[in-house]
Amino acid sequence: MARRRITVVDWVIGAGVALAQLAAALGGDHPGPADEPVAYAALVASGLLLVVRRRAPVAVLLASGGCGLVFQGLGLDVAVIAFLVAVYAAVREGHRLVTVVAAVLMQSGLVLVAYASTGDLGAASEQARGALEIAWLIAAGAAGEALRQAEQRADEAERTREAAAQRRADDERLHIARELHDSLTHQISVIKVQSEAAVHVAQRRGDEVPESLLAIREAGREAARELRATLTALRDDDRDPPRGLEDVRDLVGSAGAAGLQVTLSVDGHAGAVPVAVGRTAYRIVQEALTNVTRHAAATTALVHIDHRPDSLAIRVEDDGTGASASTEPGVGLLGMHERVSALGGELRSRPRDEGGFLVEARLPVERTP
Repeated sequence: MARRRITVVDWVIGAGVALAQLAAALGGDHPGPADEPVAYAALVASGLLLVVRRRAPVAVLLASGGCGLVFQGLGLDVAVIAFLVAVYAAVREGHRLVTVVAAVLMQSGLVLVAYASTGDLGAASEQARGALEIAWLIAAGAAGEALRQAEQRADEAERTREAAAQRRADDERLHIARELHDSLTHQISVIKVQSEAAVHVAQRRGDEVPESLLAIREAGREAARELRATLTALRDDDRDPPRGLEDVRDLVGSAGAAGLQVTLSVDGHAGAVPVAVGRTAYRIVQEALTNVTRHAAATTALVHIDHRPDSLAIRVEDDGTGASASTEPGVGLLGMHERVSALGGELRSRPRDEGGFLVEARLPVERTP
């Protein structure tokens, strides 16, 4: 179970119960002067213990009951409100058996401490009922159990919704995979085969192969590889995913081979990140460097990746003209925004004051232990 954070409401409840018990005690009988500080300290402590009732419900249940027995035994005839709240909290957290045992022991203890001071069993029983009515105990336990079951039903409903959403996403991925396979595979294969055939014929004739034709051949090969990887990822997002964070260094090297001086820096602990986050980070760097080489007339670029506790930060900047990238849907800055927004992240892009262009992205990451 996750460690619960103490909130302002916890402090308000604890302090409120402590003050309510203190006000009731000041308006009733007082213990002897020697026992008065201890009695009032136990009374106030029983209320303040409720601040941590959600973190340690059983411990608070036992401690608040012990404090109640102390101030009752020392002469403060005050209802043990804090113990009732502790009963509610413990049952709400699912500790029903422990709560029943603690309630029985508390009721018996109240009778014993009252009998020790009065010597009359009938009067002791009456005083114990005044301090802790059985009906109050049942009501507190019933309220805790009702809320616990309501929370369980809400959690189950949420899990059901998530499972249904996951099934719909899986069906959509398979549909997209089929559509891509039908519409793109043939065209890319034709481009790849035709360009390779043209290169082969030119080489057999001894002609110089144009750079544009070689570029088309390489683009066809790369597109075929990317399409196969994408189709595989759409069919099973956890098996053989396409490019990710581990491929950014190769991407930077490719940009460097094309004449752009690119520096890669990485900060933080490079722990495991979800496949979708790694893929999106790779695409952001790829799109940004592509925009630099095509539009910015830059000579140097910096790629910085920062692994933070709850997010992955990416920054790509260059010393070019600061020209913006294409806004055609699916490519350039708009394509980056779509990818980042789909993961609940943020992306900013702007010209730098000192020249060049800057792209910054933050992708939320749920770290796995």
